[in-house]
Amino acid sequence: NVYKQNKRLQLELNEMKKWREAALQLEQKNAKLRALNNLKLSPSLLWITGEIIADSGSPFNSSILINLGTDDGVLDGAAVADGLGLVGRISGVEKKLSRVILLSDVKSFVPAMIEPNNQEAIVRGNNSSVPSIDFIRGTSKIQPGSRICTSGRGGIFPAGILIGKAILSPEKKIKTRLAANLSQLDYVRVIINRNLKIPAKAGSVIKNYEIQ
Repeated sequence: NVYKQNKRLQLELNEMKKWREAALQLEQKNAKLRALNNLKLSPSLLWITGEIIADSGSPFNSSILINLGTDDGVLDGAAVADGLGLVGRISGVEKKLSRVILLSDVKSFVPAMIEPNNQEAIVRGNNSSVPSIDFIRGTSKIQPGSRICTSGRGGIFPAGILIGKAILSPEKKIKTRLAANLSQLDYVRVIINRNLKIPAKAGSVIKNYEIQ
């Protein structure tokens, strides 16, 4: 009887461990979903939350696949963010699936505004976690620590979405430390500006560039 009781208790303990692991995973998912609410967006913006189902498999995760598509209202070229800042933009949409080009990709170019002098520039992906800052407009020197946000130029990215902060690289060049951690993405927001129409075939511009 003692042997049978111990066997039963062991089975119950194993079952409880499974439930505990499931509860921990659910807690982590809930925490990441709650983190999406930390990103402050304009009331004029709509967003849809989706889950990442695959990445490019490269060391820099230059693209990801999410479980949202045209059936969910996703538009080709739409901006994508997590709970901390901009992640990238949609480049290729199907009914229930979309591809996101991340800011680290060499094909990523984001019109940006650098505070506090409101200098316009381009944040350009370079296959690293610290994208370059090119085509800076203005003579003021960019100070490390300056906030970098989307400028809204070109009509693809809504203005005011946090990209990151300026840093001085070991090569003495000003680069961008991204607010979003591209290597630890689980959930993202696809952002749609209802007051601004995304240019037609905005995402296909990237896809065509990739083929060349």
